Amino acid sequence: MTKKDKDDNTAEKNMGEKIIDTAQNVNTANDINQDVVNNEQDAKISELTADLQRTRADFENFRRQVDSQRESYANSARFATVKKVLPLLDDIDRAIAANPDTLGPLAKNLEKTLREIGLTKIVTKPGDAFSTDLHDAVLVEGDGDNEVIAEELRAGYTYDGEVIRPAMVKVSKE
Repeated sequence: MTKKDKDDNTAEKNMGEKIIDTAQNVNTANDINQDVVNNEQDAKISELTADLQRTRADFENFRRQVDSQRESYANSARFATVKKVLPLLDDIDRAIAANPDTLGPLAKNLEKTLREIGLTKIVTKPGDAFSTDLHDAVLVEGDGDNEVIAEELRAGYTYDGEVIRPAMVKVSKE
């Protein structure tokens, strides 16, 4: 082998090694790039997952708020409807008081039906203690310290356990 052939062989060998080194460097660079891409994808997945969880939580809160508002509106509508019926009940009570023999059975039926829907009359009798939670005093007689009911002027009602209209009473101080 001539010197030229040896130099060509060495050059080819060096060239081959350079190509192998370059290929290895490219593979290493690809691995590094793949790791960077994987890390970026993992970060993006984590970010999107957190966004999804926040969105779900926001939606659940919104749904609960809408349900609460819907229930509140329904309760307000029921209370408003019952309040509009109270004057009619007052008229029926006066009619029953004027004709107890004829309308007595109606009174019992009416009271039962009102209880079934959650509307109850506030029991107010002369001599009972006056309570500002249940009674509205329109007239006060006497000079004592003990306030008792002298007379009920208009019936009061509770609806689902809540005072919808206090009983209008005349109070006597003893």
